Amino acid sequence: MSKVQAYNHLDRADELTVDVTTGDARAGDFAALVLPGGVANGDQLRTQPAAVAFVKAFADTGKPIAVICHGGWVLIEADLVRGRRLTSWRSLQTDYRNAGATWVDEEVVVDGTGGFTLISSRKPDDLPAFDKELLNALE
Repeated sequence: MSKVQAYNHLDRADELTVDVTTGDARAGDFAALVLPGGVANGDQLRTQPAAVAFVKAFADTGKPIAVICHGGWVLIEADLVRGRRLTSWRSLQTDYRNAGATWVDEEVVVDGTGGFTLISSRKPDDLPAFDKELLNALE
């Protein structure tokens, strides 16, 4: 089994065992995809071709994708935000707009217009609303 290095912001945290890598994962095996925040997480994920391919394949399933903070960089890389309305950490607003999205500064945004439900939030303080909308999408 593979291991990954977890971080608390930019400080090393625990090393975790990986159940399946993005290269081996099958999109149909999951009920939803949650893209976590963190500058380093979002930046690293968008540079990994297997991760981008998995996110594209997951979007094709029509199942919900939930993203918070900087997690959306991989959605931009996968060209999945064009025409969508969403939110994120404020510093990503130009990236989203340049990728064809409508960025808004709201606690949580649910956009169901592009083949899959896209749930987005800005920051950890928004987690209660984010979690509620993700659970609603899974019902």
